[in-house]
Amino acid sequence: MPHDEAELLARWRAGDDSAGQAVCERHHQLVARIVAAYRPRAWTREDLEQEVFVTMFTRSASYAPRAGVPFAHWLSRLAVNVCRDCLRSEARRPESVELSRTGQRALTWLERGAGSAEPDAELDAAAAREVVELLMSELAPAERLVLSLLDIEGQSVAEVACCTGWSKSLVKVRAFRARRRLRAIAERRERGAR
Repeated sequence: MPHDEAELLARWRAGDDSAGQAVCERHHQLVARIVAAYRPRAWTREDLEQEVFVTMFTRSASYAPRAGVPFAHWLSRLAVNVCRDCLRSEARRPESVELSRTGQRALTWLERGAGSAEPDAELDAAAAREVVELLMSELAPAERLVLSLLDIEGQSVAEVACCTGWSKSLVKVRAFRARRRLRAIAERRERGAR
């Protein structure tokens, strides 16, 4: 079996479904990480992963291997763009986010002033994730992406730059601005609850 994705994609275009499956299996974890970091609420992870791979196959003829640039870079940018397009679409028709009971209690704790009291023992990591997702849903797609990749996924600035096509300086600037905006959103909710 060839190790070159360009050859596998060419074989897939010629009708070899196993070649397409091999590309998907090789890069599933990469796509899953990007989708997890940048998933719109209206999409399940599986559906968005499938959308990325469908787009990859649709655009496979445009992939041209370049020396020193792995296929994963091309696929990462494609995945980010698919996710970004889905987020933009979602932003045009925003839906209210329904929090679980513990998620709502976590949000209430945050709105009361997170630093002023200890959280309820029942507020677990799942509730905290719900609140973070709610707050991040108010960010612009690029802000949400950079914080998800850097702060949640733990990727380096260089990895985020490679994945998004942004310069390292732009990644740092967007992360700084996104954190500041996220803090402002949380403070606004805190002030609104008083």
